Amino acid sequence: MSVSRRRLPVIRIATAALLLALAVWTVVIEPRWVAARLEPLSSPQWQAPAGLKVAMAGDWHLTTRSLWRVTSADRAARIVDKINAAQPDVILLPGDFLAGSGDDEAFSIEDMAAVLGRLKAPQGVYAVLGNHDWWHDGARTAKALSAHGIHVLENASVRLPGHDIWVVGIGDDSTGHSEPDKALAGVPKGAGTLVMMHDPFSFATMPRTQGLVVASHTHGGQISVPGYGALVVPGRAPREWAYGWIAHKGKRMYVTSGLGVSILPVRFNMRPEWVMFQ
Repeated sequence: MSVSRRRLPVIRIATAALLLALAVWTVVIEPRWVAARLEPLSSPQWQAPAGLKVAMAGDWHLTTRSLWRVTSADRAARIVDKINAAQPDVILLPGDFLAGSGDDEAFSIEDMAAVLGRLKAPQGVYAVLGNHDWWHDGARTAKALSAHGIHVLENASVRLPGHDIWVVGIGDDSTGHSEPDKALAGVPKGAGTLVMMHDPFSFATMPRTQGLVVASHTHGGQISVPGYGALVVPGRAPREWAYGWIAHKGKRMYVTSGLGVSILPVRFNMRPEWVMFQ
């Protein structure tokens, strides 16, 4: 028997072991390995008030089927505790609070709102609805979140207590609710803004603002190939807008990888995250 033929079983075993390890990593470990990112709130175009801390957590996708869809109530509660422990002044929740699209998910809207209603920030917790929220029941979701003190901003804005800064919520593009001009209509000219949207495509058409812009929806593609990036990006946003800081026509936006998963329970080279801007 030649040396090369003797090596074949070893190579096959090594390949099988590598594939098994990759499967365990992408299905079991990385989807549950949450990162707490720290990013700058100020930019060359805008200086945030000293000491202001803004947390952002999107794409929770709460579920009763945590083996497949990852984010159980207990897991979400632990993330809530970590965000609260970081003592943000403001919390932004850019949509997709439940997994699935209706009858395929037993986790109720009201139970979801009770879990996220434990988030605390002295200057408020704010949310917009994502496509999954509309697929479940947009009006009911907004009502449930509001009942727990979360301010739902659908193409609307509100002044941040104690600051000349406005929190702006732009509706979801993928379900036809995006109206950037309406969302920003009440913001005084030149005022600082904290803008959030679910689907990042709205960034392409929104007016230029001074402040922070954040989005979710993409999950960073869930699988990010080194040297290429996201394999798939939902919605109309370019693939290059899947994750991180995005620059477009003099504007700047941060797209989060989110906390949950959608369609398949996998992540590779794209950890789930919540983000603190300060």
